[in-house]
Amino acid sequence: MVLSGLLLALALALPSAALENGLARTPPMGWMSWERFRCNVDCQEDPRNCISEQLFIEMADRLAEDGWRELGYEYINIDDCWSARQRDAAGQLVPDPKRFPSGIKALADYVHARGLKLGIYGDLGIFTCGGYPGTMLEHVKQDAQTFAEWGVDMLKLDGCYSTTEEQAKGYPEMARALNATGRPIVYSCSWPAYQGGLPPKVNYTILTEICNLWRNYDDIEDSWESVLSIVDWFFTNQDVLQPAAGPGHWNDPDMLIIGNFGLSYEQSRSQMALWTVMAAPLLMSTDLRTISPSAKEILQNRLMIQINQDPLGIQGRRIVEEKSHIEVFLRPLSQAASALVFFSRRTDMPFRYTTSLAKLHFPEDAVYEVQDVYVGKIIGALKTADNFSVVINPSGVVMWYLRPVALPVQPRYVRQQAPGKGFRPTLL
Repeated sequence: MVLSGLLLALALALPSAALENGLARTPPMGWMSWERFRCNVDCQEDPRNCISEQLFIEMADRLAEDGWRELGYEYINIDDCWSARQRDAAGQLVPDPKRFPSGIKALADYVHARGLKLGIYGDLGIFTCGGYPGTMLEHVKQDAQTFAEWGVDMLKLDGCYSTTEEQAKGYPEMARALNATGRPIVYSCSWPAYQGGLPPKVNYTILTEICNLWRNYDDIEDSWESVLSIVDWFFTNQDVLQPAAGPGHWNDPDMLIIGNFGLSYEQSRSQMALWTVMAAPLLMSTDLRTISPSAKEILQNRLMIQINQDPLGIQGRRIVEEKSHIEVFLRPLSQAASALVFFSRRTDMPFRYTTSLAKLHFPEDAVYEVQDVYVGKIIGALKTADNFSVVINPSGVVMWYLRPVALPVQPRYVRQQAPGKGFRPTLL
């Protein structure tokens, strides 16, 4: 990538350009330990649920054997609390010898043999958020090389116990260090989340040159309130966030909590649809050994995943907020297709919402084949001017996939649309 004028200050401070690894051309998909299993290290009392190599082996088995891998869920990501309490005599990070007796390299080999990839966690600070050894600036190159030698495929670098100055130096330095190893390692940064997620403290032009994905906002918790707080923040700030996303660099609203304890069936469907319209990474954090059939069905929806993984990589936007507490989201897709999400914040009863594609900024005189993403049924052809109604359950969604049957003659469309009310489906 050519450095722009906005990157001049960074270029003067850094000896080389940052991330050019060609990875994460679509949002990464897989499984991550944190939200469901946290920092449970008591393998004596709770061996089934503690952070140990056995947990990750069993989750890898589930991804490989239960249909997840074939749908694109390929990463098994270790989060915090995997390491020993101290580095070894050579200053190298080492896994806890009791909980990971075989070592991370052996775990990576096992994961790779299952046709999957392994992610690991680090923290740019004195300690990780859980109190384990962090990656100080003097350890960046060493830790990057260690992860590469272990066969790691993704690194999440957190930001606890570090200063703003250390983050400004350390996050770009890790990008260069990972590239220097010669191993393809997807780089997930928590940098913007520690700087409030917004300009002027966060420069998304710089960030897209450094990281493949980044945490912008607070950690997700197992509750609908947490999901809504994330949705509110992301779409309130969509003018800033949406242009930053694209192939190789993604906003990350955090893990999918579908299949846990805090979401109803309707709320689970809503999280999946809203994360998909945001072009978000789909990193599940649930117990795949005991997941319910209904949660599995939501997470394994093929059309949903196809939309999430659309090669154009355009992040969708909220285009309508009604006084009736109905919201509409639009994501332009390749081949002039689109995804629409009709979302109800109501808590009373199903609501019949009536609108038209014309009111949702679709081109005049176009005709679309409409498919319900969750039901799978093709509803039929819909003209832009036609009024239609959808019935949306409380806290629920109706999600449509629209394929053009007939489009008016229009100019070719440039991939990244400018934000604003004119945000509309892609025309190619």
